[in-house]
Formats: sequence, structure tokens, C-alpha cells
Amino acid sequence: MKICEMFRSIQGEGRTIGKVTYFVRTVGCNLMCEWCDTKFSYDGGYDLSVDEIMDAVRDERNICVTGGEPLLQKDIYELLDALVAAGKHVVLETNGSLDISKVPARADLVISMDMKCPSSGMSNRMIEDNVRLLKRSDQLKFIIVDREDLEHAVSFIDSHDLVCDIILSPAGGIDVIILAEEAVRRGLDVRVLPQLHKIIWGDRRSV
Repeated sequence: MKICEMFRSIQGEGRTIGKVTYFVRTVGCNLMCEWCDTKFSYDGGYDLSVDEIMDAVRDERNICVTGGEPLLQKDIYELLDALVAAGKHVVLETNGSLDISKVPARADLVISMDMKCPSSGMSNRMIEDNVRLLKRSDQLKFIIVDREDLEHAVSFIDSHDLVCDIILSPAGGIDVIILAEEAVRRGLDVRVLPQLHKIIWGDRRSV
């Protein structure tokens, strides 16, 4: 597998926010979101086998496989199977533009899938049928930059029968206070969460 970086940090996003987590970041992405904060993962990196990755995470409990886009890696399913078999709690972060039907449906494997909003420039690349494959233990994440993004997210939520947790997270111009107030005013069944790692360490890599 082509790996960009591996490190231990605090999970900054989603339902497991705040948990000490070991991150395995793969190289390469099939999207180019306008506000992407991991453009450094688009290319470069180094090769590791699944066995070598498993050696690196031997003493870790919580693993986040992220990118880039991990589903572009040909050995990704072997890695996910190995992590779950080793008793790890795994979060797979994927961008919503690739088929997730082959991801193992395991209790200890959470799919954290994006649904890109207009500000990303990639909303037309989403596979909406993916949401039907999300389990109750999974999560669907909307990154919100402005009110157009918010209205897009609300419209999507209202028009789909979603069983998983729904995350609204701010980026760029919009403030988390606005998201929180709008979620309360509209009575949305969502979680409004900031990017905790950026609050703690700022906008830098490997955190």
C-alpha cells in the first residue's frame, strides 16, 4: 500500500471525537475539493505491506484509516479485515465518490463517509446510493463552509432515509455557533462538531 504518514493523535472529527487514535493515511485521491486540508497526501509517500502496517499498529486500540482516499488502495480490504481480526476498533474515512459495497460489514468497523457540499466543487461526484449501505454504527459527514452548503445538507437529509449518525462540521467561513444555532432552530437530528485537532494544534499535519 502507498502510505503518506502514520501517527498517534486525538480523533478530531465524528462520533469518536477526542479519542486517542492511531492514523494510517494513504496516498492519492480521486477528488480535489476546494477546501481540502490534506493536499499533501495527493502523491508521494512510501510503500508498506499489510503485514508491515499491522506491525506498526500492534499496540494500538483505535485505528483511523484515512487519506487521501483509502478505497483507491488495492490492498485496502485485506488491511481492514486484518485490523478487525486483530481486535482493533477501526474507522474508515472515505469521500463518498467510490462504491462502499465491498467494505466488510463488521461491528468494529465504522464507515465515516463524506457527502460533499457545493463549496467543495465535488458534490456532483457523490454516489448517493452509498447511503443505503451505511449501518447504524456508521456516520455521514457534511463539511459546511457557507449557508448554501447548509441548505444542501439539510435538503439531502430531508430527502433520504438515513439510519446512521449525521455530522455537520464547519470549515472555512462559517462558524460552529451558526451551525449549532441552525441545527437547534430547525430541530435537525444531527451532531454539530468542530474539528477538535485544529482547535488544539492549529491547521497543521500529523495531528
